[in-house]
Amino acid sequence: MLLRTPGVGSKTFLKCLEHYSPEALFSTPREALLQLGLSAKIIDALKNPRWDLIETDLNWLAQENNHIILWEDTNYPQQLKEIADPPPILFARGDIDLIHFPQIAIVGSRNPSNYGLQIAYEFAQSLASSGFTITSGLALGVDAASHKGALSIQGATIAVTGTGLDRVYPAAHKNLATDIASTGVILSEFPPGTLAKANHFPRRNRIISGLCMGLLVVEAAKKSGSLITARMALEQNREVFAIPGSIYNPLARGCNALIREGAKLVETTQDILEELAPHLNDRPLPQAITKTIKTNELSEEQQNLLNHIQFSPTLIDQLVLTTNLSVDKISSHLLILELQGYISPTHGGGYQRNK
Repeated sequence: MLLRTPGVGSKTFLKCLEHYSPEALFSTPREALLQLGLSAKIIDALKNPRWDLIETDLNWLAQENNHIILWEDTNYPQQLKEIADPPPILFARGDIDLIHFPQIAIVGSRNPSNYGLQIAYEFAQSLASSGFTITSGLALGVDAASHKGALSIQGATIAVTGTGLDRVYPAAHKNLATDIASTGVILSEFPPGTLAKANHFPRRNRIISGLCMGLLVVEAAKKSGSLITARMALEQNREVFAIPGSIYNPLARGCNALIREGAKLVETTQDILEELAPHLNDRPLPQAITKTIKTNELSEEQQNLLNHIQFSPTLIDQLVLTTNLSVDKISSHLLILELQGYISPTHGGGYQRNK
């Protein structure tokens, strides 16, 4: 009931638990509650609890595969207790044992390039193959690609949401949420019925960073939620990794800024595994498995064209001059290279190489 009390956040919740059990709190005299620093509005709500909302939570808990993890429970994740503002209650759907396994969070833009989607997917595959659980936020873009990458090899993945677990946000990820819950776990600090609100997502992000050993940022603009999550991770003494990008790509500026500030530049999953080895204590470092991308072999002309495309924007006019191919032939080859993930379109009608 304390979680359902208006005006009670996680810090106030935990402060109350330092002095009273949840059961005793509701019978505690008003004067004693005032001494705790609770407002009159909060005390009024405690004295007139909404038991109908508790019934909603209990009905949700009665459903198969649903769990509630309390602060005082032995299975509350220890790494989450270490952060400055831990959630006092976690709602979970799926395999709750996963919250105790070594985790790597992967975050990034909701509107990434094709290159960013590919990187998130492949890194999630490789790290999950190495034995790590992949944690992210179920958002569009990099988050979804990370979850899907782990699921593609039957790896473990955790989604932390900014809504109650009876809802899926965004709605387009309903099937993805179902897949995650069937083999992984979905977590939230928000009770059933909670809608998506803008201020919920920074709170969700501190749980993502708090659960993980290390956090990888794939693509992020200079002012983005992913950078906020990365800075939370640094404050929580987690390792932060970033994929570097072209100086011409606005989605690389956040990652490049993190690298300048001390995040580790990452080119392969081995870069991450080597950095996390000292934090695994007695657990052996999982063997790195590098994913080999299966694409159709390129023709000689396509390979030649690819060799002339830079990792920064390259205009078609430049390719006509350097390859002696016609515009029609170049356009045809560019389409194939883009579909196979070798290149991505850039602003201004150019292309840049991805790999």
